[in-house]
Amino acid sequence: MKVGKQNIIYFLGIGGIGMSALARYYHAKGYEIHGYDKTPTPLTTQLIDEGMIIHFEENAIKIPSNIEFVIYTPAIPKEHIELKYFKQNNFTIYKRSQILGLITQNSKAIGIAGTHGKTTISTMTAHLLKQSTIDCSAFLGGISKNYNNNLLLSEKSNIVVIEADEFDRSFLQLHPYIAVVSSIDADHLDIYGDKNQLKLSFEEYISQIQKGGKLIVKQGLNLKTTKDIDIYTYSLNEKSDFHANNIQIKGGYYYFDFVFPNGIFKEIKMGYPGLHNIENAIAAISIACIIGVTENEIRNALASFEGVNRRFDVRIRTENLVYIDDYAHHPEELKACINSVRNLFKNKNITGIFQPHLFSRTRDFADEFAKSLELLDEVILLDIYPARELPIEGITSQMLLDKINIKKKFLIQKSEILNFLKTRPLEILLTLGAGDIDQLVEPVENMLES
Repeated sequence: MKVGKQNIIYFLGIGGIGMSALARYYHAKGYEIHGYDKTPTPLTTQLIDEGMIIHFEENAIKIPSNIEFVIYTPAIPKEHIELKYFKQNNFTIYKRSQILGLITQNSKAIGIAGTHGKTTISTMTAHLLKQSTIDCSAFLGGISKNYNNNLLLSEKSNIVVIEADEFDRSFLQLHPYIAVVSSIDADHLDIYGDKNQLKLSFEEYISQIQKGGKLIVKQGLNLKTTKDIDIYTYSLNEKSDFHANNIQIKGGYYYFDFVFPNGIFKEIKMGYPGLHNIENAIAAISIACIIGVTENEIRNALASFEGVNRRFDVRIRTENLVYIDDYAHHPEELKACINSVRNLFKNKNITGIFQPHLFSRTRDFADEFAKSLELLDEVILLDIYPARELPIEGITSQMLLDKINIKKKFLIQKSEILNFLKTRPLEILLTLGAGDIDQLVEPVENMLES
């Protein structure tokens, strides 16, 4: 793909986190960027401020002429007016994952895969490399708080860190030099049907690791590998090639010993909270060690890592009140987040606002969601966020609420949340979910601070 100053690329679903990183990449290369998204968000406002042209209604008249090619996300429905227009008029159309594959095919790609943890691991990995002499570019699935961006570019490094997304089998477009697999819990069953098909897809992904490359896999996942690659295991604190020992909390921060095949780094400080994030850090440090980042560089970078927007994102932390926002939208993610909060803030009352994401996911994991949400002292449910789906009969937030076996549980409309919270005695508040619950974060934060 040659770059020309007059060339236009059109993004269908430009406000998605992965799509916006690609839009920023091509914009930095000198392309004129146009795009559509369903609703304005702080991210689309940023893209417009950066010089991109975005509209928010399905309208083929808004589409410019002389488009070089179109990039779309699989979240766009097949009957979308603009997608149909592009197909009927024989435009060159790529899926987001195809473009990522093309951009990274001549790079030393580090692909972070897994049903949970991949955004945090990839953002940590990118930060460890950025803060070292090695450097990297990165396409991230969240906004790094250190760089206020989901795209990092390097003039000198051929290494690219990418979030390898299993949704719609997108990661099968990638051929990484290093691959990480953090978890394979049943998810996206609307795509895969069952967990075995999901696992087979992950095995196909790691079969695409370049010859002589490396696989870093969470201890116990038991993935079949057939290639000429080096395989390492990692875990939080189980014996494996890379793991943590001697985990302590001192002054509100975690410290741990990082154990690896050639030795041990004693008392590493982590600037980012959450016990589950130590496990994510183990994966990121493993990559950094393999690539040649020094111990000192790792120590300094991990201590300065500020995290990712909407990933265990501590918005308020005072003596009397803590407010944390998290993207958790799967039962295992909810469990990890809530348990990490309990571990960090012992004997505190935890209230969680959860917005279920997708009717199919709520149906497939209703019992598991109920068990995870029972770890809270108080549950506030919002209506299900449909994303790309139509409603499924009988699958509602009320159905989920009925399964949750705790006394303090409520179903509240999103528009009424602020008024409802004013009536609650809050010690720790969590907002949880992957839908548009993010639009509540600033209003809730402002209300709590006032």
